[in-house]
Amino acid sequence: MTKSKLEYIWLDGYKPTQSLRGKTKVVSDFSGKLEDCEVWSFDGSSTQQAEGGSSDCLLKPVFICPDPSRIGDSYIVMCEVLNSDKTPHVSNGRATIDDDDDDFWFGFEQEYVLQDIETGKPVGFPNKGYPGPQGPYYCSVGAENAVAREMVEEHLELCLQCGLNVEGVNAEVMMGQWEYQIFSKGAQDAGDQIWVSRYLLERIGEKYGIKVDWHCKPIKGDWNGSGMHANFSNTTLRTCGSKEVYETICKAFAPRVKEHIDVYGADNDQRLTGLHETQRIDQFSYGISDRGASIRIPIFTVEHGWKGWLEDRRPASNADPYKVAAEIIRTVKTADVPATA
Repeated sequence: MTKSKLEYIWLDGYKPTQSLRGKTKVVSDFSGKLEDCEVWSFDGSSTQQAEGGSSDCLLKPVFICPDPSRIGDSYIVMCEVLNSDKTPHVSNGRATIDDDDDDFWFGFEQEYVLQDIETGKPVGFPNKGYPGPQGPYYCSVGAENAVAREMVEEHLELCLQCGLNVEGVNAEVMMGQWEYQIFSKGAQDAGDQIWVSRYLLERIGEKYGIKVDWHCKPIKGDWNGSGMHANFSNTTLRTCGSKEVYETICKAFAPRVKEHIDVYGADNDQRLTGLHETQRIDQFSYGISDRGASIRIPIFTVEHGWKGWLEDRRPASNADPYKVAAEIIRTVKTADVPATA
């Protein structure tokens, strides 16, 4: 009889930013398949998802991958949270995604800052004052500018061993700030992979004694904040070959600024100031290769005959990718695309 460890992970009900929770289920002779993961339960009164008098919430497995960081036959199981009657819990952003046929593809650029627990500052920052201005840290190499690479590399390797579709990693513009990118042909799957990758990074941080700071503006002042840029496409964007169609879809975002900002992460007003490659939080713009716009039209898309994708640069690093994807899909579907598309 073979024993397997299944780490069920889910999002709690904390506001304004949800956190990951997890607990291990030991099972016998497990097949490794998602369909053989049982629905489990947890105490929602301890995660701000239920009252003590009726505390059971359900965990519905939706994504599974191997967990090579644990000894023995081990897996990570991403779960949706359901009420006891099996309806989606109000904290369940994944259930709000309306894309049953996976027509929408998403590539998220996840930025984060690694923080020294003892000093409370980003790794590499001096105990007093600040390091030199941003500039030399982006895509840097060398001990003077690139810090905590060992932890970043371990995270990348572990993600790849788990089967997550990480497409790249790089040091970012602030000392101690890094980024990785994940792409998936499906909004829910893209969100699943981002959350599992965040879980893995947090767990690796336990070993190094380093906190992963997801806040979008962890250091005030003349520093870039941390985002989670959302690159997205559907069949229309991938095949239309029409500048007019692209502009029509971009314009559909203009009247829905509030709806997007509401789910694009807490404290995003500290990051979306109109400076540091951002548009102001209360304004909307789009442009070709414009990193100061709300939505950037990549030069790749233009050079390939208006067939490609768009990048919404507003989501913060602490945003829920499920809710971000759901809102983008909702807006794109409102666009009155010309019949020629």
